[in-house]
Amino acid sequence: MLKTFRIGGIHPQENKLTAQCRVTPVEIPRQVALMLNQHIGAPANCIVKKGDTVKVGSLVAQANGFVSANIHSPVSGTVSKIDKTANAFGIYAQTIVIDTDGDEWEEEIDRNPALNDSVDLPADEIIRRITQAGIVGLGGATFPTHVKLMPPKEFKPTALIINATECEPYLTDDHALMLESPEQILVGCRILMKAIGVEKTYIGIENNKKDAIALLQKHAGKFSGIEIVPLRTRYPQGGEKQLIDAILHKQVANGALPVSTGAIVQNVGTAFAVYEAVQKNKPLVDRIVTVTGDNLARPGNYRVRLGMPIRELIEIAGGTLAEGDKVILGGPMMGKAISNLDAPIPKGCSGILILNESHAHRNEPVACIRCGKCVSVCPMGLEPYLLAKLSERHLFDQAEKELITACLECGCCAYSCPSNRPILDYIRIGKNAVNQIIRSRKQS
Repeated sequence: MLKTFRIGGIHPQENKLTAQCRVTPVEIPRQVALMLNQHIGAPANCIVKKGDTVKVGSLVAQANGFVSANIHSPVSGTVSKIDKTANAFGIYAQTIVIDTDGDEWEEEIDRNPALNDSVDLPADEIIRRITQAGIVGLGGATFPTHVKLMPPKEFKPTALIINATECEPYLTDDHALMLESPEQILVGCRILMKAIGVEKTYIGIENNKKDAIALLQKHAGKFSGIEIVPLRTRYPQGGEKQLIDAILHKQVANGALPVSTGAIVQNVGTAFAVYEAVQKNKPLVDRIVTVTGDNLARPGNYRVRLGMPIRELIEIAGGTLAEGDKVILGGPMMGKAISNLDAPIPKGCSGILILNESHAHRNEPVACIRCGKCVSVCPMGLEPYLLAKLSERHLFDQAEKELITACLECGCCAYSCPSNRPILDYIRIGKNAVNQIIRSRKQS
């Protein structure tokens, strides 16, 4: 029997339209824009000025504190502007704009595709290289990877878990990466194991990716301590707490860090980026992005330079946008509709989903019928209908007591609601308000 997590969850229509699409490299964009806040934590500090010339891999912004990440140029060219620009959601942030001129790379970056499977660096040097390379969680959370590799001293990691579930409908970038670079991923796992001092890795892959499971199992025998764990296809299995429960059968206590169970979780794309950073001296300058959905002539999995305009990638995929279409950054469950197609692709962009008006249309909400479906599918064991009602009425103190901050924002509740209630919308509003109250309380 396939493993899975124990509380809640759903199985939405998968719509993995690009599951058999190989990774397609995209031409170098004419211009890139690098926002300084494309990771969780403090925005990076710009260290270049207008008129400076850079190469691919040049450091252009330095991490501002422990929870922050370096940013490197994904192109060679000239810094043309440093100014505030709008991201995909219309929020302005400091940005470095670089006009491309050729494709000259920093000399220390090893561009030889040959596998380097010798992991002989000490843990502190591994973490230093990961830090320097600006690696963040590529599953969407964008938490700086080096921070996860240095947990509080009271916790002792015992296992590494690699999240290769890719449970969001439509998205297939992780699937494509596993088929293209299985050995590099496994070497990345060995590097991460050495960094945190553990002897065991579990790579969790949902059973709708049988080819990826078979391929990684074929190569895993050459790497001691790495086990491929097929999982039942179930959303949101990619959540850290759900994945730990599925693989280790341990549940993370409310408010506790996942490492309290002994597990450190990293995305499969992050493991590959770690391989490139440590073995090839390559910083995070590109990634795979799934472009999928409606009205696309060439949907697929594209390897793109970071900072490329979203609009250009949609055009490369043959997208034709009509009035009423919705463009979502990420998948349909946890992704968010964007308002600015000229915004750059950030480190955390795993997919671009285009839905036509008929698919994007929300049905009119009606009164709650007290069916309890939202409660039964909540993977955190919460009462979504109650949290939504408290948020709607601005009863934020009560919402905090009902653990609104534990919500994953996975959308299982809204997806399952027969009354079409905007449950998650209200919970997001309430969760944001409660987090602000908590921050104010700590500062006073």
